[in-house]
Amino acid sequence: MINSWRWYGPADPVTIEDVMQVGVTDVVTALHHIPNGEIWTVEEIQKRQCEVQYSKKLSRETGLTWSVVESVPVHEDIKKRTGDYKRYIENYKKSIENLAKCGIFCVVYNFMPILDWTRTDLFYELNNGVKALRYHHPTFVAFDAFILKRDGANLEYSKIELEQAKKVLELMNEDERERLVRTMIKGLPGSEESFALENFREALETYKNISKEQLRSNLVEFLKEIIPVAKSFGVKMAIHPDDPPRDILGLPRVMSTHSDIDYILEEIPEVENGITLCVGSWGVSRGICFENIISRWGERIHFTHLRNVLREEDGMSFYEAAHLEGSSDMYSIVKNLLLIEKKFNKEIYLRPDHGHLMLDDMNKKTNPGYSCIGRMKGLAEIKGIIYAIEHEIQGGRDVQ
Repeated sequence: MINSWRWYGPADPVTIEDVMQVGVTDVVTALHHIPNGEIWTVEEIQKRQCEVQYSKKLSRETGLTWSVVESVPVHEDIKKRTGDYKRYIENYKKSIENLAKCGIFCVVYNFMPILDWTRTDLFYELNNGVKALRYHHPTFVAFDAFILKRDGANLEYSKIELEQAKKVLELMNEDERERLVRTMIKGLPGSEESFALENFREALETYKNISKEQLRSNLVEFLKEIIPVAKSFGVKMAIHPDDPPRDILGLPRVMSTHSDIDYILEEIPEVENGITLCVGSWGVSRGICFENIISRWGERIHFTHLRNVLREEDGMSFYEAAHLEGSSDMYSIVKNLLLIEKKFNKEIYLRPDHGHLMLDDMNKKTNPGYSCIGRMKGLAEIKGIIYAIEHEIQGGRDVQ
């Protein structure tokens, strides 16, 4: 497997010089400064490639390669097939072409309406003192039903859920409520949109009449346009699952379940139409079997996020666990991925994800989930598993 690291560009608190030291060969990044829907030009792509490959601070090559894009964002008009969606699709095609011209052949994207990923706490303290990202369902319901006051929200939750949410809200002071709003809608690392509360309500309203079936159809129509272009330039597209993998805020979701995966990959059967196996996202759901996904769709897995979550007792809440200590069996997942690599004679990109905030990083400015030390710890753990499994698969080595 190819070890990679997500880097947010020159503004990332984790510098490219830091990335040189963490033990990866490849970088995952994106041109976040380009507005959603606009073309990624060859010039802008090459500029970022230079920022990855050459350290001005050290005046030398970094030894790193920008090989995966995460993400080329899909404009909301494309998801809804409204407004200027045809132009945005054409722009997307051109961006794929330009990336291929620059030697970048793996593109991650998602089709989640409005929000890329949802958490209620960015600094949840675990017993050992590290801080993690967390989704706490009663807090989420409190935001949705009583702070956002989304139309119809009260009808979507049980009496028990609403009572729990009221208790959570009563314990919050004004600063804590404001922090929750910021956490929910102001945008997180990798998010492509940021909202004020009223704008957020308006954005949700635009999906009021779009069902899961309609959104799924819109995704298929998008892929019918995109995949032929990707195929002609040798680009692999890797859709990211919903995070969390369930309907939220009245929005439809189309990449949450086994049937969702099967539908999208069967409708567009080309190998270029693939997935990002995000263990943390799908690991939230007890209904997901990673062995099933890998055995059935292994050839179509082009990228992986090897992070872990721990599902909490209520069945809805979860927090980001250490990479080897969550609810998913990381050993089994990695072993099955290595066997897929061998079967199809391919290498799959991996990256550690959503590391804990720990040690000296607690004294630094960091992007939530993307501090350096926590991710480096996760990477080291994953690399250790890979080393052990490869040793096992190869039948061991003689000790001199």
